[in-house]
Amino acid sequence: MKLWGGRFSKQAAKILDEFNASLPFDKKLYLEDIEGSIAHSQMLASQGIITQDEAEKIKKGLLQIKKEIEEGKFHWDISDEDIHMAIEKRLIELIGDTGKKLHTARSRNDQVAVDFRRWVLKRNIEFSEKIKELIEVFIKLAKENTDTIMPGMTHLQHAQPISFAYHMLAYASMFKRDYERFIDSFNRNNKNPLGCAALAGTPHPIDRFKTTKALGFDEPTINCLDSVSDRDFALEILFNIAMLMMHASRISEELVLWSTSEFSFVTLSDEYSTGSSIMPQKKNPDVPELIRGKTGRAYGNLMALLTVMKGLPLAYNKDTQEDKEGVFDSVKNGLISIEILKETLKTMKVNKGNMYKACKKGHLTATDLADYLVKKGIPFREAHHITGKAVALAESKVVDLSDLSIEELKQIDERIDKDLDLCLENSMNSRKSFGGTAPESVKKQIEYFEKFLKEHNDKN
Repeated sequence: MKLWGGRFSKQAAKILDEFNASLPFDKKLYLEDIEGSIAHSQMLASQGIITQDEAEKIKKGLLQIKKEIEEGKFHWDISDEDIHMAIEKRLIELIGDTGKKLHTARSRNDQVAVDFRRWVLKRNIEFSEKIKELIEVFIKLAKENTDTIMPGMTHLQHAQPISFAYHMLAYASMFKRDYERFIDSFNRNNKNPLGCAALAGTPHPIDRFKTTKALGFDEPTINCLDSVSDRDFALEILFNIAMLMMHASRISEELVLWSTSEFSFVTLSDEYSTGSSIMPQKKNPDVPELIRGKTGRAYGNLMALLTVMKGLPLAYNKDTQEDKEGVFDSVKNGLISIEILKETLKTMKVNKGNMYKACKKGHLTATDLADYLVKKGIPFREAHHITGKAVALAESKVVDLSDLSIEELKQIDERIDKDLDLCLENSMNSRKSFGGTAPESVKKQIEYFEKFLKEHNDKN
């Protein structure tokens, strides 16, 4: 008989057990469930709702169940429906009727809400730590490449010379925002729904502040009706992971491009590459390709839960059981993606010479010529037109703009003089504005990210 079966005269159909059960996946929450139950029983004892001796029996039984699960000795039965009922049933087997008192002043609604919330909150912190490690790699690459010139692009066309350090710090900026999102989500959602019972609270004289402290929450949730049906914390981590994976997918796309023969900006380590089953010469960038692919799963999991939640009346509905598998999947794939991206970046070789050669294509210093003319008092639009003519001349001679002599440029406009220097280094170094690519600006950005990491490592 089910633990809830008193009102029923017939056993549930076998197919209903399979359809209704969440045990195959929510058993991942066993630790949070046991910790929550211990905190709940200790609070019940402190309030005189059960005796202290009963609370200790419950705690001892729950710790034995934890040991059984972790040693692979626990018997999982799909007819138990979920992790909460499986543990409670085993507790009753171990300690008898005292185990039946554990569910006093509690519902599976607030039980699953607290278990799943705590699991998600832990993952927010785990992601934030992984992201800090990734940012450290970008900082290291930046320090090693402040003078490494590469083509900065717009529309995937050569635009202006920038440093590889500058490019890496653009990704550090993205992942810093990801870090902040995970931390913000933790702080916003670190509230305790335990004690809300089914939806309206309980007539028992419980103390939700005691369980809040015991479980490491900041405060109890304010409204029980909302608390048992709230899955914002799950949606937030799904969104955070989707955004994180989007950023990871962007740099993965660049790693795929940069590692081709056409670019050859980087060489990926053999440790994080694969070969072809038919072409012996191949070295494939499977890691960044898989990260790009897994990004779609992260998006899908977010949309799936948004769809589940979009029309649910208050309070709890069984639809909400569909909240976990997508989160578990996104967490698993998100964590391994960030870890392997970090290792791929740490072990890749930066081909500085090839990056520099690429900067000699596409007339990357054209804007510098226009800016030079503006400093001579020429309106920008006119300077733009003159520069266009210079680019056309370089094209006709099949050379880069920076390779034209001053005499050749003076034929286009006599105001161009010997004080003009269109070399790549001058172009990059001149962009000293705050946030720019000049080495002195990049060094300030490196200092900024190092300070950020130090502050947030100290907080932990």
